[in-house]
Amino acid sequence: MLFGGIQKLTLVDYPGKVAATLFTVGCNLRCPFCHNPEIVLPDLILKHPVISEKEILDFLESRKDFLSGVCVTGGEPTLQTDLLDFLRKIKKMKFLIKLDTNGTNPDILKKVLKDKLADYIAMDIKEPLDKKFIYSDISAIKKSIDLIKKSGLPYEFRTTVYPSLTAADLWQIAEEIKPAQKYYLQEFSPIKNLDASFSQLRGLSKAELTELCLQMKPFFEICQAR
Repeated sequence: MLFGGIQKLTLVDYPGKVAATLFTVGCNLRCPFCHNPEIVLPDLILKHPVISEKEILDFLESRKDFLSGVCVTGGEPTLQTDLLDFLRKIKKMKFLIKLDTNGTNPDILKKVLKDKLADYIAMDIKEPLDKKFIYSDISAIKKSIDLIKKSGLPYEFRTTVYPSLTAADLWQIAEEIKPAQKYYLQEFSPIKNLDASFSQLRGLSKAELTELCLQMKPFFEICQAR
């Protein structure tokens, strides 16, 4: 496994758990609003310090009595060929695992679920499925949504509301994923974006997102802006 970063303590990334967050290197999407370009773009990855799997596991071993969960995010974790083996190692250490994914690799996601290597799944929904600004394989995204909803695990879907996403787009996404446990609308942050021009742009405000969530609430057990 290749890691580009670690947040040694988080009280928000894994709902209800004291956790650490691990950032895997590499992604197969190029979302212009991404705020982790240093672990997404190949030329920046080469310049960015890489943390070894051994360093990660040694750290987790030292925190077994303090942390209850581990969040594996990216980049895109499902691109790592040894993801399943790594998750098994964490499981043996008795940690709960939250896996973040963009949903582009349903075959890997299916194996994770089949082998019970995650306890919570978070999937980013980048855009309406027919928009094709970011997605190229819509069938993979649909499969991942279906797998997650049928997994029996706690899960969430979330959308970062970048500047070109409209309220109509968000309503379409809600229609495409409903009914579901949790759906979060995340406010766009114009800081350190993969496309530097996005630093000059603004998306829908937190107040506008909160109002949309109130209207969408019947579709989801929880629908909130953050």
